[in-house]
Order: sequence, then C-alpha cells, then structure tokens
Amino acid sequence: MRLLERMRKEWFMIGIVLAIAGAKLEPSIGVNGGPLKPEITVSYIAVATIFFNSGLSLKTEELTSALVHIKLHLFIQIFTLAFFPAAIWLFLQLLSITPINEWLLKGLQTVGCMPPPVSSAVILTKAVGGNEAAAIFNSAFGSFLGIVVTPLLLLLFLGSSSSVPFTSIFSQLFMTVVVPLVIGQIVRRFIKDWLERKKPPFGAISSCVLLMIIYTTFCDTFSNPNIDLDKFSLVLILFIIFSIQLSFMLLTFIFSTRNNSDFTPADTVAIIFCSTHKSLTLGVPMLKIVFAGHEYLSLISVPLLIYHPAQILLGSVLVPTIKSWMVSRQKKPLQTRRSLAN
Repeated sequence: MRLLERMRKEWFMIGIVLAIAGAKLEPSIGVNGGPLKPEITVSYIAVATIFFNSGLSLKTEELTSALVHIKLHLFIQIFTLAFFPAAIWLFLQLLSITPINEWLLKGLQTVGCMPPPVSSAVILTKAVGGNEAAAIFNSAFGSFLGIVVTPLLLLLFLGSSSSVPFTSIFSQLFMTVVVPLVIGQIVRRFIKDWLERKKPPFGAISSCVLLMIIYTTFCDTFSNPNIDLDKFSLVLILFIIFSIQLSFMLLTFIFSTRNNSDFTPADTVAIIFCSTHKSLTLGVPMLKIVFAGHEYLSLISVPLLIYHPAQILLGSVLVPTIKSWMVSRQKKPLQTRRSLAN
C-alpha cells in the first residue's frame, strides 16, 4: 500500500524512466518522420500546450502584488541568469581536461543557462513557510525573461550561433512560447472563477506533455548509431550536479543573510530555492528549438533531466532544516523586543 502511494507521488520520475526505456526498446516510433510526427506534434503542438497551460495557471494578481520587492527580484534574477551560467562556464574549463563526455559537459552549461522553474521553487518555499509571493513572482518573471535570455546565453556559452538560425529560433520561440503564454493569461481573466473553483491539474498536464517530449528526444538518440554514453561520465555528472546545487544553495544563503542585506528570513528561503532551481518544463522545449536536428541533443538534455529530480529531492530533504532555521530567526527579533520592553 505504501509502495503504491509512493509510486503515485513519484509518477513523473517513474514516467521519465519508462519514457527513456520505451524509446530504447522501439526508437522508430518517436523519431522525426515516424508515426508520432514529433517535428509537428512536439515542436509546435506540445510546446505550445505547455506554455498555454503556464499562462492559464499563473495568478496575475499574485505577481503584481510581489512587484515592490525590487532588491529581492534583482538578486534572484542576476544570480540565476548571470552568475549561475558564468560560474558553470568557469567550472567547465577545469572539467574539460577530464575524460567526461564533452556533450554531457555542454549539457551542464545548458542547465546553467536555464530560467527558474514555474513550480518546484514555489512548492518548496511554501513548504518551508517562506515568501511565497516573491517565489511565484520570480519563477514567473524568470520564465518570461528566460524566453529571451536563455537562447542568447545558450548561443553565447555554447558558441553554436554559426550552426543555429538565430531569427528562426526567436520566431519559433515567439509563436510556441510567448503567444500561448499571453493567450493563457487572457483566457484566465475570463474563466478565473471557474479555475479557482475546479482547480485543474495544470502541473500534471504539463508533466504528461513533457514526458512525450522526453520520449521523442530519446527516440532520436537511440536511433543514432554514433552515440555511446559511458557510465563513468554519467555517475560523475550526477555527483557534480548535487555538488553544484548544494554549493549554490549555501552561497545564496550566505549572501542573503549578511547584516546589510535587508532580507527577512522568509525572503532568504525564496532566494535559496528560486536562485538555484532550473526549469525542465521550459528547458526541454527550448533545447529542442535551439538544437533542432542536432545529433547529440539527447546527451545535451541529460544533465537537465538529472538536475530536475535532484533539485526536488535535495530541496525536500532540506525543508525541515531550513524551516527550523527560519522559525528560530523569526523568534529572535521577537525576544529582543520583549527584553527591551522589560
């Protein structure tokens, strides 16, 4: 019974494993030109569905109410979209002398370029009791920024501008990301009450579509005889990803708790999760667009596929620790005021 409950809870992770296993068994179904026609169903319909879904689920009023925390937003966005990719690039200069598969290393760089996720950082901030409105705003605002900034960062750090048609990337991103997102927000205004009442499973819908994208991406890989992924590289990448996450969580914690930072403990919680989490929902479709037709696309996608469950796992494990820290910090000013009053 407990196993069934656990499986229900972790259905998406199980889905990723099954999608990759299914692609390995019969890759011809999901390859370009195959029965699933991913060049149309995935590249356009699936990606547009994910972003329409995001637009429909994002609460506009919660975003606008969090607008005033400018210093907090600046910290998170600069860390996520400037410091993070630059730090990874420097780290990869050291890793390039190791025997780790070079396409997995390129994949690590793509993780650094990704915007924050729309859900996991918010869910964990809420679980701790941190500044949820700030987490929602930064996840959404970071996603909007990521539509423009992430492809630019990918082209800058991976130097693929020569082989990537820049104009067509942005026109496809605009049509499959920006337009559905805006339409979703407009539709939300008309059916807001119904959405509040029924609470459709937005997360589950996006996750199902994402599984289809992951499946077709790996169908392409397994139908390519030139790709060979060694276990050594994979294990090392797994270890590196956990190390990066822990280090960056610690770094954001140190920066946001300095005496002159002016951040409350609740703000720090939002900063820790929003600055270090990366979006799989936005990331996989973006990689699919930017690296369309690239023979090593699935290898480049692997670190992002690992990073997503790793950030949820690590975040969930740290929730009780961060929560007890936040509660103790919030009690301190109260005790100080009482002692002063006495």
